[in-house]
Amino acid sequence: MAYFLTVDAGTGSGRAIIFNTRGEQVSISQQEWSHLSEEGVPNSMSFDTSTNWEIISKCIKEAISKANIKADEIKAVTATSMREGIVLYDSDNNELFAMANVDARADKEVSFINKTYPHLEKEFYELSGQTFALGALPRLLWVKNNKPHIYERTTNISMISDWVLAKLSNVIACDPSNAGTTGVFSLSKRQWDKTMAKKLDIKDDIFPPVYETGTQIGEVTTQASKQTGLVKGTPIIMGGGDVQLGSAGLGVVEPNQVAILGGTFWQQLVNMDKPMVHPNMDIRINPHVIEGITQAEGISFFSGMVMRWFRDVFCESEVLEAKKRGIDPYSLLEELASKVPVGSNGILPIFSDTMKYGKWYHAAPSFLNLSLETTSKAAMFRSLEENAAIVSMLNLESIFEFTGVNTDTITFAGGASKGALWSQILSDVTQKEIKIPRVNEATALGGAFACGVATGEYDSIAQASKALVKWEKTYTPKISNKDLYQDVASKWKEAYASSLSLVDKDITTSMWKAPGL
Repeated sequence: MAYFLTVDAGTGSGRAIIFNTRGEQVSISQQEWSHLSEEGVPNSMSFDTSTNWEIISKCIKEAISKANIKADEIKAVTATSMREGIVLYDSDNNELFAMANVDARADKEVSFINKTYPHLEKEFYELSGQTFALGALPRLLWVKNNKPHIYERTTNISMISDWVLAKLSNVIACDPSNAGTTGVFSLSKRQWDKTMAKKLDIKDDIFPPVYETGTQIGEVTTQASKQTGLVKGTPIIMGGGDVQLGSAGLGVVEPNQVAILGGTFWQQLVNMDKPMVHPNMDIRINPHVIEGITQAEGISFFSGMVMRWFRDVFCESEVLEAKKRGIDPYSLLEELASKVPVGSNGILPIFSDTMKYGKWYHAAPSFLNLSLETTSKAAMFRSLEENAAIVSMLNLESIFEFTGVNTDTITFAGGASKGALWSQILSDVTQKEIKIPRVNEATALGGAFACGVATGEYDSIAQASKALVKWEKTYTPKISNKDLYQDVASKWKEAYASSLSLVDKDITTSMWKAPGL
């Protein structure tokens, strides 16, 4: 049997996942990583290409070993990644500089652009569906202003998934779904819009060729073969952004379908059959990996990362107990949290706000309304699960109003969907049926579909998705919890607004603030 390999360079980890041609996951290797602040550069989040390539190479070797297959049985390789993160290269394709997705160092640059060209962000948003919050142009301007020696040597730019493919093939290229998140891109043409760079006096000759997801762009080189254990000459296939490939891996490939991806960040997605942009720039619009479809997107910041933080900081004893029992620590925490009543004894977590793409910042992280009598780690854990679901519901309500789309069913995937309690909470909060796919690594599965298209195994990504996505479980909403969660959501909105006012008064520090605010 033939196999396909997807490398996933996520916000919190690097992974290598192998699938067979039936869309069944065969093996996975994963290692957590971190993105460190650059010394003397506030709000920076650098991507360490050297260390992270070592992690990815190790994961590829381990995934092949775990699959108990020969490397030559892997018929194609692709990559996906966190979006927005960029890598700059010199003329020899060597990395010069890289930053991860929510790097916000370009604060002065965004302020300068908005002051000098007050209507430019809106003009660019109408073309690209992106604001300057996570866009590449302010970051490139920062490099030009602060690291001119790097800027002058820069001859190419790519997204992080494209960097993986470049390390494997020595070919630098991009796809619409990930490149679209730079904001230097036309939604309608699915190509770079270099005039945006020209208007800001940024190099306009650094943008590489754009290929649709599922196109072969090169082969594994001799050097990459030695580093990863892959066979030299293995086809390298254009991948895409984690959210859009994840949608393909979930069967969300047609207009009006809805999904929530619960990873380090949570994304709420609605497929549209034509590009539309929000009049107030409140909603992000991205190209799908499926030609002819765009996605309206809401984002909840750090929902998965907050869980990891809570586990690591507060739950040492639970981690040890889970190890003794041979179960995942999150499973044990869900077991404990299931005994806590709806509403988590009144605890209100303050982490991600609802999405306000045109003016995007968050309150200081906190838990409100803790009680000396009823607060426990289990209650705090449950409150985080409930809060992620509530923020997702509020984001979806905004998208439904904007697009005119509504649905009775939401597809839910990513690490969070492994939690039975979390999935049921999401169903209760949204009052929608929640469908869980059998393969939780939906993003990597979408990559396998792209490999299959390139090698002739499937006719199209959409065809493969419809034929091969299988369902593990369905959760139906408990009507009795509807009013309870609406009350929690109402209280949370007021509490969050008050918490934001403390940031505005410079009393507390924002968890994350878009550059220029």
